[in-house]
Amino acid sequence: MIRVLVVDDHTIFRSGLRRLLLDEPDILVTGEARDSAEALAALQRDSFDVVLLDINLDGRSGFDVLASMRRLSTTLTVLMLSMYPEEQYALVALQAGANGYVAKDAEPAELLAAIRLVAKGGKYLSAGAAPHVQDQLRGLDDRPPHQRLTIREHQIMLMLLKGMSPADIGVEMMISVKTVSTHRTHILEKLGLSSTAELVLYAVRQGILH
Repeated sequence: MIRVLVVDDHTIFRSGLRRLLLDEPDILVTGEARDSAEALAALQRDSFDVVLLDINLDGRSGFDVLASMRRLSTTLTVLMLSMYPEEQYALVALQAGANGYVAKDAEPAELLAAIRLVAKGGKYLSAGAAPHVQDQLRGLDDRPPHQRLTIREHQIMLMLLKGMSPADIGVEMMISVKTVSTHRTHILEKLGLSSTAELVLYAVRQGILH
């Protein structure tokens, strides 16, 4: 039996996943978490074979939560989920330490196949995303600028887009406000922007915000 922990801040989505997996004889949701604190507490309390982790959690980025999970266990199997297109974020997820990436609009059969594959120790990418990732790894990087940010910069970008202040981000990530401001400056420079307002417009155009 593949024991699954679902980490997502939307109750309806967690319930939908639970109902979907109820029909599978070899997969069972044995834990749910709506934020990083609940997820880390669940991992310390119980054992899971696969963690389904949303990138866009309330508060901390899923990438930041993944880093915390990796500190608890280097062998934990994590499958990232997101509304963002897989060809845009799959490489970022793998570089952050995930075992695979599935877009939230994927067909149920694809998600089930991904869970089973990563549970066996494999890496999952859809047939559509794999060529893009291979090109990126070979240096043929045609990703938009925000996908070339470092993992830390990407985390801070997502927090800025949620309206969090540098002070709040510093507390959440346990870094100084000055460090946050430095990262913000680098993010804007890499994206060719001059303000957080322009960052929001950029995010809307790129489909990062809806």
